[in-house]
Amino acid sequence: MQLTIGNLLKDAEIRHPDREIVYGKERYSYSKFGERARRIASGLLDKVGVHEGDVVAVLDWDSMRYMEAYFAVPMAGAVLHTVNIRYPPEVLYYTMAHAEDKYVIVRDEFLPMLEKYAEMFEFVKGWIICSDSDKEVKTSLRPFFNYNDLVKSEQSALPDVTEDRMATLFYTSGTTGMPKGVTFTHKQIVLHAMSLQMAGAMAPLNNSERDVVMPLVPMFHVHSWGLPYNSLFAGMKYVLPGRYDFPKLLETIDREKVTFTASVPSILYMLLSAPNIAEHAAALKGLKMLIGGSALPRGLATKAHSLGMVVVGAYGLSETCPALTISVYNERAMSLPEGRRQECLLTAGIPFPFVQVRIVDSNFRDVPADGKTAGEVIARAPWCTSGYFKDPEKTDELWARGWLHTGDIGVRDELGYFQIVDREKDAVKSGGEFIPSLLLESAISECPGVGEVAVIGVEDPKWGERPYAVMTRSGDVTDSQVVEHLKKYVVTGRIQEWWIPDGFEFVESIPKTSTGKADKKELRGRVRSKVQGVA
Repeated sequence: MQLTIGNLLKDAEIRHPDREIVYGKERYSYSKFGERARRIASGLLDKVGVHEGDVVAVLDWDSMRYMEAYFAVPMAGAVLHTVNIRYPPEVLYYTMAHAEDKYVIVRDEFLPMLEKYAEMFEFVKGWIICSDSDKEVKTSLRPFFNYNDLVKSEQSALPDVTEDRMATLFYTSGTTGMPKGVTFTHKQIVLHAMSLQMAGAMAPLNNSERDVVMPLVPMFHVHSWGLPYNSLFAGMKYVLPGRYDFPKLLETIDREKVTFTASVPSILYMLLSAPNIAEHAAALKGLKMLIGGSALPRGLATKAHSLGMVVVGAYGLSETCPALTISVYNERAMSLPEGRRQECLLTAGIPFPFVQVRIVDSNFRDVPADGKTAGEVIARAPWCTSGYFKDPEKTDELWARGWLHTGDIGVRDELGYFQIVDREKDAVKSGGEFIPSLLLESAISECPGVGEVAVIGVEDPKWGERPYAVMTRSGDVTDSQVVEHLKKYVVTGRIQEWWIPDGFEFVESIPKTSTGKADKKELRGRVRSKVQGVA
């Protein structure tokens, strides 16, 4: 049997026919969901005119329509392009034009933006309008189709899709230059889902078919970390959050008895800062959360643990689908004392099944596994993208010497756990030595009164660069208190004295990228203008 998304869905229907997929008041069993997905796939082919190999874009929040498209579009033999709806219009247009989108499934609330720039989208052959309401859809875009009409389609014979066919396409966040497209095949997505389940079944997550999953990772971003496919493969109840409203998210977690979620640190911070957190605190006790996108700050982890949450780290890239490592317990960690074992959860973890990860020096030699010697993280996995879409030059750079180059700087300890200490482009190099900004951010985050933290480098005439900390407040705290807090960690040897930032700034909020990470590129521009007087 071919490892395709359609066969993954069929398997889920056979093994867990009555398990639910939930979006607001909509509830479909796996069996009903599978029927709807096949009808939509048939409608795309028979009513809309989609051909095998066409790229079909989706612009939506995390809705039932999006979930159906995750399966229906690839099952129709087409390529699913998950468009980043948080891009500014000119970047959104660039990715859609570069992807050569033929058809677009779009939520009605995004129509005004598309109608405004309609003349730019002459490459689109048809618009498929979806909505959460039953109201008649009106738009000046032509030709257009009603998504609900596709659901009513008669099921017809779907293409005999092979596992090596391209299934999905999306674009990286584009922190340097314009976003780059990455593609994945059916087989890569299915293998990724299987590996996620094997790793997630390990302690302390212990994920199983008894879990209720509600990812807080946008569905436009790396397949929502593969969890829609993984959850159906594992037979879990799946809850779709819609547009993120943090008080409502807490209500949903409580109402649906969610047991597992995943997101970036900033989302966890906003969830724990929601005004109704006390009302729903009991629902968070025992909630398991996978944190990726950036390192888990110790202070944020401590706050989550105080509410009884189980928070574990993970690491990956858009280019790796994204799973590379996860901080579950390996055999060595299980034999450690409780306190030391908990420390493992704050790392990037150990490789997922079928993943190889190395840390190498500038001569491509592996560095010692001593938890101190840093190098570039490189990787291989069956689901890593084959390259950047229509960009052979960048593809060659990505896969130099046959390994995928992450651009991250990391260390590995004697237990086999990896820790990402910086991005190459974000590293602060002071006096010829690197200061690991992620470790410094984690230390600052533990200072009482500090909320979110981002450390960047600013030019210095003597040292080349010096660290500068940008923070939000969660209570009363001053620069001098942060410095005194860090000096305590100098005494214990956790950080070095010369790591302490030369500058501190408290802000109302830290700018974010479209995927919820601290936008250090923007911060560097702001701080450079402020500190150095550069326009």
